[in-house]
Amino acid sequence: MPAVTVPDNLTLPRISAIEPVGLVRRVKSVTDAPSGLEGEGFPVRRAFAGVSMSDLDPFIHMDQMGEVEYAPGEPKGTPWHPHRGFETVTYMIDGTFQHQDSIGGGGLITNGSTQWMTAGSGILHIERPPEQLIATGGPFHGIQLWVNLPSSQKMVDPRYQDLEAEDSVLLSSPDGGALVRVIAGDVAGQRGPGSTHTPISLVHATVQAGAELVLPWPSRFNALVYALSGAGSIGPDGQPFHSGQLAVHGPGDAILLRADQVQESRHPALEVLILGGQPIGEPVAAHGPFVMNTREELVQAFEDFQAGRLGTVPADHIGNA
Repeated sequence: MPAVTVPDNLTLPRISAIEPVGLVRRVKSVTDAPSGLEGEGFPVRRAFAGVSMSDLDPFIHMDQMGEVEYAPGEPKGTPWHPHRGFETVTYMIDGTFQHQDSIGGGGLITNGSTQWMTAGSGILHIERPPEQLIATGGPFHGIQLWVNLPSSQKMVDPRYQDLEAEDSVLLSSPDGGALVRVIAGDVAGQRGPGSTHTPISLVHATVQAGAELVLPWPSRFNALVYALSGAGSIGPDGQPFHSGQLAVHGPGDAILLRADQVQESRHPALEVLILGGQPIGEPVAAHGPFVMNTREELVQAFEDFQAGRLGTVPADHIGNA
């Protein structure tokens, strides 16, 4: 997994041991992510399928893109499309994706880097594999997450953040058995590089076979853990947990993960995405590429898009408009 790693986790700042165990969050539910296709036909797993919006708040949607090894000519992306009312977070774990938007943001998202786009009042963007990947084939694995905006910020000016892999804050569990990459938010006293309108934390953790991770987590945030690959257990009761599953947690101050002693050869560790945020607690009206509070606002978003008020495709655009 090419996302940023280090030769020795024990050279990193260590997460303090947490006691008592009673502070660890219990698992409310574990669900399986169904497979599907997105955009022009690239494979995804719908991480939040079947989960109540009240448990997800402030998150709306998350896809695990891939994991797949493309043959030449197979890579696919999305055409130009609009967004309004939320933020999209694209985190590439392995491979490359090319992004461009109508406010001038864009570039290559590669191994461990993140593209954070605040759609706000409206934006157009495209995501596609670069020409080299189309020609040669190669790995493709990442995450796209939708983070809701409160009603007071849904019409903020669009913004683009390019977070390089080396910008992530790297932490180690006390014994070095787990590597924690903080992409956004404050985790164990360390703040990730992502600047967010809605208070959230986002972490990619690698828990080596047989190791344990106890991660402090803000009590005011919800807590979701998605298994990218590998197998283990989660929560103080040791509930089985494996690739393609989402665990929703109850209240508490920490998250507990253990990786099984034996892992499959292709995925030697338990890889998870850990995310949570301050619930917004407002009505959600979502349809297609728009996330608003009311049906009337959704109708207005579609009308504004059709009238060209959500931006225009740049003259030097990639792909086809």
